[in-house]
Amino acid sequence: MSFTDKYTKAFKYFLPAPFTIAISLTIITFLIAFFATRPETESLSGYSIQLLRYWEEGLWNSGLLVFAIQMMLMLVLGHVLALTKPVNYIVNLAVRSCNSTAKAAALVTLLTIMVALFNWGLGLIFGAIFARKVAEHATKLKIKLNYPIIGAAGYSGLMVWHGGLSGSSLAKVAEPGHLKSMMAGILPESEIALLPEKISYWETVGSNMNLFVTALLLIILPLAMYWMGKRTTSTLINVSDNEVEEEITKLEGAEKLDHSKLFSLFFGGVVLFYVGYKIVVDYNYSVLDFFTPNNINLLLLALAIILHKSFYNFLKAIDKAISGASGILIQFPLYFGIMGIMKSSGLVTDISAFFVEVSNETTYPIFTFLSAGLVNIFVPSGGGQWAVQGPIIVQAASDLGISLPKSIMALAYGDQLTNMLQPFWALPLLGITGLKAKEILPYTLFLMLIGTVIYLTGLLIF
Repeated sequence: MSFTDKYTKAFKYFLPAPFTIAISLTIITFLIAFFATRPETESLSGYSIQLLRYWEEGLWNSGLLVFAIQMMLMLVLGHVLALTKPVNYIVNLAVRSCNSTAKAAALVTLLTIMVALFNWGLGLIFGAIFARKVAEHATKLKIKLNYPIIGAAGYSGLMVWHGGLSGSSLAKVAEPGHLKSMMAGILPESEIALLPEKISYWETVGSNMNLFVTALLLIILPLAMYWMGKRTTSTLINVSDNEVEEEITKLEGAEKLDHSKLFSLFFGGVVLFYVGYKIVVDYNYSVLDFFTPNNINLLLLALAIILHKSFYNFLKAIDKAISGASGILIQFPLYFGIMGIMKSSGLVTDISAFFVEVSNETTYPIFTFLSAGLVNIFVPSGGGQWAVQGPIIVQAASDLGISLPKSIMALAYGDQLTNMLQPFWALPLLGITGLKAKEILPYTLFLMLIGTVIYLTGLLIF
C-alpha cells in the first residue's frame, strides 16, 4: 500500500465528518471549561447548567449568525460567478495553452491563485472547472497528461484565499466595531477602549508582509508545479465533455420576465453603479476600505446577475451552488457555541495567558501560525476558526503588545495552509473533476510544504 493510500485510510479512520468533529469539540470544550474554570462555590450540577447557558448564548448569538450568513453568501455567490459564460470563456481560452502536464499545472495554479485571492468560492470552483476542462482538452487531442497534479493545481487557491479579499477573519475585523464587540466580557472596558474600531484591508491584505508573501506565492507555486509536472509520468486519459445545453421551450406570460436579459442587466447594473458610488463617496476612492463582508457580497451579487444575463440562469446556478454552503449553515452555530463557553467561562483568558507566558514578539506569530494550522484540521472553516481562536489571538496580542494585524495574518496563513492536508473543501473539486482525494494528495502536500516555507519566511522577516 502506497503512502497516500495509508494516509487517506488513516485520515478517514481517525477523523469523522466535520459535523461530528464540531460536536466532539463542543463536548471537549465543555469538559475542559468545567474542570478548569469551575469556582469552588459552584456545585457540579449548577455549573454544568451555567456552561450550557453560555453554550446557548453563543449558539444563537445574533451578531455571529449574521457572520455565518455573510460567509455562506460569499461562498455561494462566488460559486455562482464561476458558473457564468464569461468565466467559462476565460477557462476555454487558457486551456488552449495546456499542451503538457508541466504547462497545464503551472497555468492552472497561477490563474486559480489569482482568482482565489479575489474570492475563495469563485477560486475553488474556477480551479475545479479549469482542471476538468484541461482533462477534456487532453482527451480530445490525445495529449498525455497527469490528471491528479492538474486537480491539485485547481485546489491551490484554498492555500492562499485567507490572505485575499474574501478572507473570513480579515473581512470581519474590517467591520467597524467587530473587535470591541467580540472582546466584550473578555477584556476589561479600559482595554477594550484601546482596541481599534476596525482593522482595514490596508493593514492586513495590503500590508508589506502580505504583499511580499502573495508575490512569492504567485511566482514560486506555479514554477514548483511546472517542475513537478516535468518529473511526473503522463498518460492518455479519457474524460468526456459533460456540458449539456438546456433547451428553452416557448416562453409565455411572466416567464419572459424571468428570462429577460434587459431586466437582469438593468437591476445588476443599478447595484453595480451603487457599488461604484459607495467606493467613490462613502470610502473616498479607497477600494480596500470598501471590502467588508456585506460589500463583497453586494459586488458578487451584481456581477453574478449581470454575467448570467437572466434571473432564470442566476437562480439555476444558485441551485447548483447552494449545497456547498450546507457545512457553514449547520457547523458555524456549533463553533459559536464553543466560543460562548470559552468566552463566558474565562477559558479564553486562561489560554491567552499561557501563550503570553511562553511567547515573545518573534515567536508569538509563529505559534499562532502553527496552532491555526492544527486547529484548521479539526475546524475546516476560516470563519468558524476565527470565532473560536480569534478572541485568544486578540487578547494575547494585546497583553504582549504585538501587532494585531500581523497576529491575524498569522492565523490566516495557518488556517489556509492545512487545507492542503484536510480534504473537506476539496469535495466540490473532486466531484467536478472525478478525481479521488488520494490521487491529488501527494501534490497538495507538496504545495503545503512550499507554502509553509513561504509563510514562515514572511512572518520572520516582517
